[in-house]
Amino acid sequence: MDELYFVQPYGYLLETLDWEEELLLSTLQSLFSQGYIKCLDDPDKERFGKVDIMKEGTGLYFLATKNGLMAHNTL
Repeated sequence: MDELYFVQPYGYLLETLDWEEELLLSTLQSLFSQGYIKCLDDPDKERFGKVDIMKEGTGLYFLATKNGLMAHNTL
């Protein structure tokens, strides 16, 4: 979550975290389904509704939500 205080593209997360793609995509999907992150088509265009991050995630941007940051900061 520390990487998502600001809008970040998938490629940045993959490079910075140095995780396997499947692990990163499944983690992002889990965070999204819990309402902890937002998905964006570009840095200024949020996606609403259902998003299949496992299929589309490599082309998206991500940002922590207020709920996500609150959950992260209370751990």
